Order: sequence, then C-alpha cells, then structure tokens
Amino acid sequence: MRATCAPSHVARGRSTRAKAASAPSTNLSRVEEWTGGKRLQTQVAEVVPGVTTIRSLDWDRDRFDIEFGLQNGTTYNSYVVRGPEKVALVDVSHEKFRELYFEALEGLLDPKDIDYVVVNHTEPDHSGLVKDLVEMNPDITVVGSKVAIMFLKELINKPFNNTVVKGGDELDLGGEHKLEFVMAPNLHWPDTILTFDHKNNLLYTCDVFGMHYCSDKVYDEELSELLPHYRFYYDCLMGPNAKSVLTALKRIRDLPYTTICNGHGPLLRYNVADMVDRYQKWSESIGKAGASIAVLYASDYGYSDRLSQILAKGIAKTGVAVEMVDLNTVDAQELAEIIPRSTGVAILAPPQSGPAHDMFGVVLSSVKSKQTFLIAESYGGDDEPVDSLFRSMVDLGLKPATEALRVKDTPDEGLYQLFEEVGTDMGQTITKKDSVQKMKSSMSPEVAKALGRISSGLYVVTAGHENVRSAMIASWVSQASFEPLGISIAVAKDRAIESFMQVGDSFVLNCLEEGKFAPIMKHFLKRFPAGADRFEGVNWVPASNGQTPILTDAVAFMECKVVSRMEVPDHWIVYAEVFDGSVSKPESRTAAHHRKVASYY
Repeated sequence: MRATCAPSHVARGRSTRAKAASAPSTNLSRVEEWTGGKRLQTQVAEVVPGVTTIRSLDWDRDRFDIEFGLQNGTTYNSYVVRGPEKVALVDVSHEKFRELYFEALEGLLDPKDIDYVVVNHTEPDHSGLVKDLVEMNPDITVVGSKVAIMFLKELINKPFNNTVVKGGDELDLGGEHKLEFVMAPNLHWPDTILTFDHKNNLLYTCDVFGMHYCSDKVYDEELSELLPHYRFYYDCLMGPNAKSVLTALKRIRDLPYTTICNGHGPLLRYNVADMVDRYQKWSESIGKAGASIAVLYASDYGYSDRLSQILAKGIAKTGVAVEMVDLNTVDAQELAEIIPRSTGVAILAPPQSGPAHDMFGVVLSSVKSKQTFLIAESYGGDDEPVDSLFRSMVDLGLKPATEALRVKDTPDEGLYQLFEEVGTDMGQTITKKDSVQKMKSSMSPEVAKALGRISSGLYVVTAGHENVRSAMIASWVSQASFEPLGISIAVAKDRAIESFMQVGDSFVLNCLEEGKFAPIMKHFLKRFPAGADRFEGVNWVPASNGQTPILTDAVAFMECKVVSRMEVPDHWIVYAEVFDGSVSKPESRTAAHHRKVASYY
C-alpha cells in the first residue's frame, strides 16, 4: 500500500455535505466593473479566530496569462494573521483590485498596524499591491525568499524593510504564535515559499494546491465540481515541476496542518488529505518516467518564465519527466549534475549578460553528444542570439528537436500553443521507440486480435479558441447517454487537441462519409509541424462559437460541450453533451473502422 503524504491527523472521507451547513459568514463587497464589463468583488471571511481571508473574486476572467483559458474565473486569496503582539499579512492581490482590496483591508485594521507582509510568491496576481502597502506603511517589513526579495526590489524600486527567510526560519508574532517557512522553489516560480501557522495549524501555500475557480463558497464544499479545475491547474502549472512538487510534499509531510490556505480558488478544509494525495499520486506518476528533459530559463526576464512553463506542459503530456532550472539562481555544481542525466535539454535564450548568461558555459561543458536539444527565444529585448546557441549545441554533437524557435512579437495564445506543441513533439521524439515497444508488448497477441474485433466509426474532432484551431482523427467514439444526449471520446494524453477539450470547452464531432473518407483522413493523419494550420486546403464553416470548424464534407456534425473527463493510463475519456447538430447527407452513412489487432488505432 502506498503511504500518503498527507498528515496522519487529517481525517479521510469527511462529508462535504455535512460541512457545508457550517459554512462561515462572509462579507461581500459591491461589484465593480473592469475592462470589458468584467466583474470584480471582494469577500471577507474568518478562517479561525485571529485569521481572516480577503478573497478577490475575479468572476469573469477568461484567460490567465494567456496560456490557458478559464471557465469559472479565478480568485486571489490574501490572509490577515493577528498574533498577540504582531500582525502579518500573507500575500496581497492583483493591482486591478487596488480600491476594493484596500477597502476590505481597512475594514479589518489600519494598514499602518501591519508589521509584516509575507510574500510567498511574487507573481503580480499575488504581489501587485505590495508597493502600495509599503507606501502606506513605510515601517512594514517584507518577508520572502532571497529570490522573492530580489524581484521585489526591482518592483518597488526604492529602499524598504525586508527579511530574507530560509527553510525552517520562523516569524514570531508573540505569545508562541509563530509562522514557519518551507522552501518550495519552482512551484511554479523559483521564489516560492510555503508558510505554516503553528498556532492555528494553517498552511499558506499561494499557488500550490490552488485552482482557477471563482465562487463565493470559501471552502471546498463540492469536491466533484472542483476536481476538474484542480487537475487542470496542476497539469498547467505544477505537473511540469513534478520533482519539485514531491520535494515540497516531503518537507510538509510532518506539519500538522488541518486547512490549506491557498492563493487561488476555495480554501481546502474538508478534503485536505484527498487533495494532497492527488498531488502525490500525479507527481509520482510523472516521476516514474524513464526519460527526462531539463528546461533552462531565466526568471524575471522577458517571457522566459511563461514560455518555459508552456514548453514544459507540452513535454509532460508525453509522459517525459521535466526538470525546470532557473539559470539565474541555480548552483553551478547542481546544473553540472542535472544536464548529463537528462535525455534532452530545452533552453530559453538568456540575456547577453548577467547570472543566467554566465551559467551557459556550464551548460556547454555538461551536455553529452546525441542528447536532443531545443533552443527558443525569450523575447526579453537582449536575448543571446539563438543561431549561435543552436550552432554551439550542434557542434557538440547534440540532435536538434526542431529549428530554433523565434518570437517576433508579444506572445499570444497562438504562440503559446506553438510552444506547447513543440514541447509535445520533443517529448514524442524521445519516447517514440519505447512507446512502440510498450504498445506491442502490453497484451498477448490473441487478446490483441480479439479486442481488435471491436468496430467503430471514423470521425474528425475539431476545436478552436481565440483563432487557434486543432483537429484529430477519432475512432474511439460512442454515444454515452440519452438524457441529456451525450457522447464519449478517448483522447490520447499527448494529442495537441487535448488542451482544447477541458471541462466547459466546446468542440465539433464531424462524421466521415463511407467510401469517400480517404482524402480527408489522409490529410488529418499526416504529422503537422508545430503551429501549422491543420485546416489549410480543407473546406469548413465556423460553428456557433465562431471559432470551431465544421467540415463541409462531413456526413453529419454535432456541437458538443465537455462535461467531465476520466483519466486512464494513456488517454482521457471525455464525456460531452451534444447541444446542436445536423445531417448534411441523409442518404450517406458514417464510415466504419475495422482493425485486426488492438495495439494501434
């Protein structure tokens, strides 16, 4: 039996329905409108006596840093912690909440009475108001990791009181009320720390154990509703850092926390053991991968952080382990150990001077011939030329995954999709030989022949969002319900279209015509270069969302919305409700698909 990493004192199987009846009373602010009429609101609620959360509710945010879409908005959670002698504020909020946030804060106490602001992580959605706070209260002390304080010095751009903390350091609020710090680098930035409140058994985790889900329910009352968002968040931000996740879980294993005070979404109180266990299970699964790719980037430089995360997400979809390495903070000896043990190396161009640039000499002296490599621009304004980086790696005998990736304009959703697809291609290149062998040996020949007798139809699944489109040939499709009308589709985890088929997303199922499917099937079966237009030369019209293609040569089409996803070892089983559809060729039938063995599609 696998041991859980959750504290032994945390009860398992506690009923969320029973707990919902004891939900805390909260204070909701007025609603303000942000750009495009998007609603902003704050919510104040007591967590335990002496600890209050200020949750900034971003009801209509539909994208987060462009790289992944949001179906249910998000929140930015901040915490006021009152000790007998001192007051600490753990994380703040996004700058667009400036007026609402400080109204809520001033409703609790005078900002000048706050002694410390603990910055677990310096992304703008959590630290965007630190500068304002320092201006209001020049005597406040900013507490964070060494990297966090370095970032904040550039943000605030004037002297301020600060304390750099390391793992095991404590902040005394008086009367034995202490906050202990746990280092958690690369979750998902190199500056991240976690903060444990010994008096109240609360663990403040910022991005870790969060989810992009906006609701006025303070806690995790409806687990089934939250899980798809929790998993999607993990896959986007934490999965590419699975090794760091496991390290952090080990460091908090013996802390007796009963509530997780995260930075996004509802706080975790009723399902703590389950939610922590899921991080452990998901990260261990990634950690078992035989192949690994080191992704090297320069924190706080251009778009290096964002692009490296998206690249890592694409790699992780293929089952290849990812090791994120910040060239600004990594130790030279550690880097010299990471590079040679990796199957491949992906490098976001560092600036032409500074710590990250200086570390590139260690990279060149540590790589091994025949390793797969990738070079990409960071769009930082002072990138080391990617052509010279590319030539250096080729001269050392490494194999390029693709040509150097160039970023010619401010990254948008199309570019992020390109980087994710390139990451997936790189992972598939590394695992291709093993994947084929595993597929052939996964079942006996007779079982494979028997299972291959299950017949199916032939379809093209299409999806689109923000002028980015994707498609795949599908045969593992079946009607799954009468009321409402629903279908199920098996989607391989490393398919590019998988990112377009999250809960709440819409797509189109196009039925191919019997006897006439060969040309269109051949088109969509070919291997497209990352970022290529899969619909060039294909006749289509937009679906009701204006983005998703409906193939005009299809026998019929169905517009569908993803309701749930079930994970199996190498696929996602997607259940979707059909909300529209039409038959364009009543006399024609959908093409049938017959196989001889089940070890391929």
